[in-house]
Amino acid sequence: MRRTTGALLGAVAVLLTLLPLSPASASAPGERADDPAPLSVPPSLVINDDFPDPEIFVDGGTYHAYSTSSRHGRVPHATAPSADGPWTVRGDVMPDRPAWTGSGGFWAPDVSRRADGRYLMYFTGPDTASGRMCLGAALADSPAGPFLATSDQPLVCNAGEGGDIDPSSFVDSDGTRYLLYKNDGNAVGQPAILWLQRTEADGITFVGGRTELLRNDLPSEDGVIEAPVLIKRASHYVLFYSAGVYTTSNYQTSYAVSTSLTGPYTRAYRPLMTTATLDNAVEGPGGADVVDDRILFHGWRPEGGRGMYVAELGWDNDYPVVRGSRVRHEAERGSLNNASVRQTGSASQGAVAAGIDYADSWVDVTVFAAGSGAHTLHIGYAAGYGEARHALSVNGAPAGTVTYQDRGWENWTEVSVPVELVEGRNTIRLQFQSRWAELDYVEVA
Repeated sequence: MRRTTGALLGAVAVLLTLLPLSPASASAPGERADDPAPLSVPPSLVINDDFPDPEIFVDGGTYHAYSTSSRHGRVPHATAPSADGPWTVRGDVMPDRPAWTGSGGFWAPDVSRRADGRYLMYFTGPDTASGRMCLGAALADSPAGPFLATSDQPLVCNAGEGGDIDPSSFVDSDGTRYLLYKNDGNAVGQPAILWLQRTEADGITFVGGRTELLRNDLPSEDGVIEAPVLIKRASHYVLFYSAGVYTTSNYQTSYAVSTSLTGPYTRAYRPLMTTATLDNAVEGPGGADVVDDRILFHGWRPEGGRGMYVAELGWDNDYPVVRGSRVRHEAERGSLNNASVRQTGSASQGAVAAGIDYADSWVDVTVFAAGSGAHTLHIGYAAGYGEARHALSVNGAPAGTVTYQDRGWENWTEVSVPVELVEGRNTIRLQFQSRWAELDYVEVA
């Protein structure tokens, strides 16, 4: 309840962000807002070594990973029985330097199997002629290599647009093969663009011209988008990409979707993984690849270098949800019973769920979990007339009480409580119990 110019107004706002599954203990009834909540289970560090820009390829039940150059070689290679590991770094799968390359590291390899049974690697190498990083191709008879360059010239090398990096293969449902990559425009003060190029079945003969899919035009991207990976779901294409400067904690993974292969692609409202959405468990999550129900990516290690992490990946109406990374659900967009929506510029997206003032007042929010287990709800709220309480239920079962400390109206605060969720969709209900609170959002971790 809230008083304004003598009138009695009920106001409640719920912020709901879904953080993919994390085993946590059950919430005790009456838990206070300032009680510490269990931490969400973070992504697992499965290669605790410098293994940046991981590419994952599955062949015959064996998982293969390839990375940007490191102490392990020009194109380091690791294997595991599953995406979760254990991973073993095997060595270098490209011992011979391609003729067109000079000294320097090789970046972000991609490996796929062609229809003829041979293994095709795209890679980024230092082009001697242009002085830029450019794309090359190599072939091998085994995913363990050795991979030998298909030409003494780069596959793609547009020096005037900054060079070209971060190749990725994609085969559509009709069998048509494509190459995705980024022109390194941010290195020369030009746009950085993600491109799609159709190829013949060999992966190295181009068909027609290239198509622009996305470019770096958001302030939050710090002028950089890169590392494209394309996935086809039943209802649309999902284009994963990294954004921001990779040396900083602002490096992040996001995605865009389109019902057409060639676009236009619409960006997600919020990034998929950032340092903040992972609650600082991984610094600068990026360079991601997707395989089965896992997403693998790199992050900075305290001792230096970028290790390889893995997290569970789920699909909510064909939109990706990563276990351990918060996804926000706005309370005012939930199902409200004997409650209302209040507009306010101080809240997330300008509105809150309000008027949750009566015994039959509640807000239901549907959230998605990539897997079953314990999660943490992070609830954004404001309360100004003493300590307020809501009864919490999950999928119709009582799950304790949420207590909101009086921090003042329009002073949006977060309280965290643990819950158990099932894989897939879950209904979170916050129902009036005592005094008054406005709820802005709920995040699930």
